[in-house]
Amino acid sequence: MSQKLNTLIESASQTAGPYVHIGLMPTYAGNAGYYDEEIGTTPFLDEGNAKGEIVEIVGSVFDGTGWAMRDALIESWQCDTNGLFAGADGSDPAFTGHCRFAADAESGEFTLRTIKPASFKGRGGVEVAPHISLWVVARGINIGLQTRIYFDDEDNSSDPLLSRIEQRPRVDTLIAKKTGDGKYRFDIRLQGAGETVFLDI
Repeated sequence: MSQKLNTLIESASQTAGPYVHIGLMPTYAGNAGYYDEEIGTTPFLDEGNAKGEIVEIVGSVFDGTGWAMRDALIESWQCDTNGLFAGADGSDPAFTGHCRFAADAESGEFTLRTIKPASFKGRGGVEVAPHISLWVVARGINIGLQTRIYFDDEDNSSDPLLSRIEQRPRVDTLIAKKTGDGKYRFDIRLQGAGETVFLDI
């Protein structure tokens, strides 16, 4: 039975992952050669000349059973070390702030190598704590999930988003834990105990 174009109904087969890898990261999906160069796989245009502290954030995306999802794909977006986004006057020309990365097919762990962002003035001039915005897709996710990474060694006390989370223990699900110099751990839990706070945007 055909459906009218204005009444398309989502089916169980219409999930964001793992099919997104084919178009967004074809080499990772085993289809090398689609593009001369895959875009977005690093936030650096010139890492050697990028300003600020380079950090590595390691983590996994866990499903409701606690299983690391080895087909997760994530995109990140952030400001630079001066609190400026790419394209703004004075922003770092060696840093785009955007990155696309996937979980390792064996371990289920992802690694984001980037610049630690600064705080910046948000809407209404409100100070926003340093953070990285994430878009997460994997098997079983029909619409990409939005969340953020904050840092446990930064002052997050006045961040407008974190302050609006009613269930205060869940704030911790958005905080990356420092594990060493320039190293952080940030896990994403889709369901169950410790479920990550996701944003409706």
